[in-house]
Parts: sequence; C-alpha cells; structure tokens
Amino acid sequence: MSPEAHERSILLILAGMQFTNILDFVIMMPMSATFIQVFHIEPAQFAILLSSYSTSAAIAGVLSAFFVDRFDRKTAVLIAYGGFLVGTLLCALSQEYSQLMAARVLAGAFGGVLGALVLSMVSDAVPESRRGQAVGIIMASFSVATIAGVPAGLLLNEVLNWHVPFYFITAIGAIIWPIAFLHLPAFRGHIAPVKRSALETLKSMGSMITHGSHLRAMVLTVLLMFSGFTVIPYIAPYLTYNVGLEKKYLALVYLCGGLATIFSSRYAGRLADRHGKQKVFSIIGLFSIIPIVALTSLPPLPMAAILGVTTIFMIFVNGRFVPAMAMITTSARPKDRGSFMSVQSSVQHLFSGVSAAIGGALLTKGPEHTLIHYEWVGYFASAMTIVAIAWVWTLKSQETPR
Repeated sequence: MSPEAHERSILLILAGMQFTNILDFVIMMPMSATFIQVFHIEPAQFAILLSSYSTSAAIAGVLSAFFVDRFDRKTAVLIAYGGFLVGTLLCALSQEYSQLMAARVLAGAFGGVLGALVLSMVSDAVPESRRGQAVGIIMASFSVATIAGVPAGLLLNEVLNWHVPFYFITAIGAIIWPIAFLHLPAFRGHIAPVKRSALETLKSMGSMITHGSHLRAMVLTVLLMFSGFTVIPYIAPYLTYNVGLEKKYLALVYLCGGLATIFSSRYAGRLADRHGKQKVFSIIGLFSIIPIVALTSLPPLPMAAILGVTTIFMIFVNGRFVPAMAMITTSARPKDRGSFMSVQSSVQHLFSGVSAAIGGALLTKGPEHTLIHYEWVGYFASAMTIVAIAWVWTLKSQETPR
C-alpha cells in the first residue's frame, strides 16, 4: 500500500469516529421540543442539558492533558472512543432527565478528548505539506453529520422515539471500533522514555501551556469561536421569526449548507497546502465577512434567496476552520501534541459557550419571538474575523519537514 493510500485509510477511520462524535452532539439541538415535552422541563433546563456535554468535554480535555501523551495514539483513541460509545448507549437507555444528564456528561468527557486525539493522530500520520487536505477530510465529517445524520436522527425520533437516534449512533460506532482496532497504527514517537513524577508532569504542563507558540494557537481558537459561534446558535430562530422561513424548511438550510461544505472544506484544504495556510485563511476570512453581515441583517426573502445566503455563509465560515486547524496542529511541539490538543479542545468547547452567551447578550427579544440587534452580532463576528486574520501571521510551525 502506498503512503498516500495508507494515510487515506487512517483518515477515513478517524473521520468515521469524528462523524459519530459530532452527530451525538448536534442531534440534541433539533430535538429540543421532544425533550422538553417528555421530561416536562423548562427551556432553561434543556439548555443545561445541552451545555453539560460541552462543559464536561472542556474539563476532561484539561485533565487528560496530564497523561494522554503517556499512551500511544491508537490506545488513547480506542479508549476514548469506547468511553464515548458507552456514554451514548447510556443516553439511549436513559428514562429520566437526571439519567440523561449523567449520560451526556460521560459522553462529553470522552467525546471531547476523542476530538483532540483525532487531530493529534492526523498530525502524526500526515506530513505538514498535505495536512490541510487531511484536516479538510476530517472536518467534512461535520458536513456529513449535518446533511445525513441529523435528518436521519430526526426521522427516527419522529417515527419511533427519541431513544432510537442514540442507538443508531452507538450501532455505527460498534462497527467502526473494531475496524479502528485492526487498522489504525500505533504512534509512539511522542512518548517520553522515562516516566515523570507528578510534580515534573505539572511543571511540564505549565511549560506546555505557556509556550509562546501554543498560546498563540489557543488565542486563534478563541478568535475563531468569537467570529462564528456568536452567530451560529441564533440562525434558526432568526430565519424562522424574522425572515419568515417555515420551520419545516429549516432542514433544507442544513442540507444545502452541509452538501456544499463537503466539497468546499476539502478544496480549502488543498488550497491551503498549495498556497500557504495563512494566506488562504486570510482570503477566506475576508470573504466570509460578506455572508456574515448579510445573514445577520437578512430581510424577508424567497426561500431560494435564503438558501443561497445561508449556504454561502456555511461555505466560508466552515472554510476558515480548515487552514486554521491545520495551523493550530502544526503550532504544537510534536512531543506535546496530544496534551496541547486536549487543552486546545477544552478552550474550543469553553469559548463556544462563551461566544453563544455574548451573542445572546447582544440580542433582545421583539414582538412574536423576533430577534432584535442580530446585525450587531454580525458586526462583532466580523470584527473578530479581522483580528483573527491579523493574528494568524504570528503562528509558526514547530515541526521539521518530513
């Protein structure tokens, strides 16, 4: 098998893992009405249920950073994926709100670590010269989850019950896990030859977090969250109550956007490898400001026009993440990559919630559930995009060419 074909097989397995991981998270949002009705809870309680995954993922990411680099990548990925599948299965088996909350915390703890390990393994398996395209393949799993997984999960929920989507995710994972066990290689080059004491580990963690390259990469992660997740959580209610799109057509928004980003994310990765990650990020970032401003100030329009704006928004906002994540993985020192990506994943989960809170703070409710000042959110996201474009030029690779 050629090196490129071997890389491709690894990437497909990791993309499958990431697909189930992402689907487990995003399937919760469109089923909000079901959970509120079944458990007789308030919307605020559902918000806590939703955020329990992200909070758990953030905490687990920090804690795992202390020991994840002691294991070879394959072992760590298999343990994290196994724990995630157990958590998802417990979600399916839950009968009460408290049981589902506990299951979401468990799934989030392992799912957050899994996401970081997947990117770490991509960095170990694929040279920097092809890493943009590799990250594009992994990030395409978000698009597949959006256009295929979410509609399928909603259909299973409507036809059967809310437990079935989680059984569905667990069943897919039960197929992927043994394939990963058989075919993923064990990367051990990052493991220190001598075990360190707890104090030495703590000092090493401090050194890793405060390393200039790592700090700059984490700041970029924060800026990416500010420039995207202030807007994204409020797209559905804005389109429904301000723009006049019927709720039954919301699935089309995610279907069209997801289909487009399957191709655009991979293309963005190729461009990043060919022309430079900073340059491609800067160009895509500048163009992304147009759909951000357009979407957040969208007036009532025909459905075709709405789909055009939302699809372009998803293409460019998603496209920024491909070269950005490639730069972030490259900014990590190879010996610290697993620990760094765990902390970086925690930062991402934490500030996705902070960003949503900032977006909500800028908004006010108008008559008939309309959202007022959504354009302010767009201006904030655009400003953060410009700051991010300037910031990426401070990032430097910590790798030697292979």
